[in-house]
Amino acid sequence: MGGGPLTFSNPIRVGRQSAIRVFAHEYRDATLPEQGSGEYDPGFMVTRLGAKINRALIAGTIDSSERRESESGQSFRFNLIDVTGTHRVEVSPFNPELHPEAEEIHARFERGDRFIMMVVGKQRSFTTEDGGVFTSYNAQEMREIDSQTYAEWLAETADATLRRIDAYEKALNAEQSMAGFRGAGIPEDLVDGMLLSRAHYPDFESEVYMLDVLQALNAALGRSVEIVNRSPEPVPLDTVAEESPPQDTVSENGGAMSLDDLIISTIAAGDRGEGVDYDAIIRECSVQGHSRQDAEDAIDSLRAVGGRISEHKFGWFRLTEV
Repeated sequence: MGGGPLTFSNPIRVGRQSAIRVFAHEYRDATLPEQGSGEYDPGFMVTRLGAKINRALIAGTIDSSERRESESGQSFRFNLIDVTGTHRVEVSPFNPELHPEAEEIHARFERGDRFIMMVVGKQRSFTTEDGGVFTSYNAQEMREIDSQTYAEWLAETADATLRRIDAYEKALNAEQSMAGFRGAGIPEDLVDGMLLSRAHYPDFESEVYMLDVLQALNAALGRSVEIVNRSPEPVPLDTVAEESPPQDTVSENGGAMSLDDLIISTIAAGDRGEGVDYDAIIRECSVQGHSRQDAEDAIDSLRAVGGRISEHKFGWFRLTEV
């Protein structure tokens, strides 16, 4: 990485509402905001796996940086990429104590530096006119971390995700009540969120999040997810991988599957009634060796007027009915 390290003096503190370890994919899938009835009660975002998030501890490589000016004042927006997708982080005008650090981050990104960050962020969301839910975080604390700390975060977050996957599987066959979930062995701290989740979301295959766990553990062991099944050579976590040429994916008839057909098959296989989210499609294309830019271009082409896929709500895609 170019440039010197960020000189953040304070370590990340995890207090107040517990900062939950969560991957970008699970949070991106969430569409259930939950606000307490009291004026000062905290708000939450409830994920499909039952995580009830007020604050989250997230990490990833910085992928974009933007400084904005508004009537409220200056703000910053960063995208952090973990092995499952994109964390969207904002430093608001109302958090000026973070602005010097945010300015330094922005300046380094503009110079071409790429580095790993850890953020304690408060959940935030808004609902679009067509019912789509857009999630992000309002940064409360942040700092640069090294590859070893990132590996530890990946392992801890994988463990937390596995715990929620296990709770979800137990909830599928349990009576939908606090007593029923407790009797099924669901941990006490997950019962409330799981009840809300099961009442809001349709059933889904938990394997979609098990893939996140496997990707994270591969990365934590120092192996690049994209080449884990193609090369025995490990790639360090703090290496920003260059785009590699696409690897051929085999179609049902034995021929090489095109990128368009890969996207179509990913949506067909993953749609459980609500479509497939953007990050999941991009991630599958990446696993198969395609660059993010090529995948984004292909999605745009496929969803053009009269195309083979449609974006029925923000960030979610279905196959176009024939």
